[in-house]
Amino acid sequence: MEFSTHYLLMADHAMLQKLVMSRIKPLGLTTGQPKVLDFLQDHDGAMQKDIAQGCHIEPSSLSTILGGMERAGLLERSTRDENRRTVYVRLTDLGREQCRRLNAIFAAAEEEALRGFSPQEMQQVQTLLERIYRNLNN
Repeated sequence: MEFSTHYLLMADHAMLQKLVMSRIKPLGLTTGQPKVLDFLQDHDGAMQKDIAQGCHIEPSSLSTILGGMERAGLLERSTRDENRRTVYVRLTDLGREQCRRLNAIFAAAEEEALRGFSPQEMQQVQTLLERIYRNLNN
C-alpha cells in the first residue's frame, strides 16, 4: 500500500508524539509542557510571545500551559520595570532537571524512530525535515 506524503507526515508525528507522551507521563508533564521546556532550555528568559511563536502555540493556550508549569515549580514568570506588559519566562532548577529527563526521552524516541538508518540517511532525514519546516514556516 502506498501512502501520501501528507499521511506519512501526519502519522509519523502522531506515533512519535504518542511514544514520547507515554514515556513522559511518569514526569507528570501535560500536553504542551514538554515543547515549552524544550524551547526554554535554549531560550531561557524568553518573552512569552516568543515562546508562543517558537512552540507554535496560540498565546492564550500558552498562558494556560505556563500557569500550570509555574504552579508545578518548573518556571517563573516576571516583568521588568521598563515594560510591565512584557512577560519573561525563566526555568527553575526543577525545570532544568525536567529538561535533562526530557532530553533523554527525546533521544531514545529519535533513536527508535531512526533505527536501521545509516548516519548519512539520518543526516538526509534531518536536512529534508528542516527544508519542509522552512517551506511551511514562511
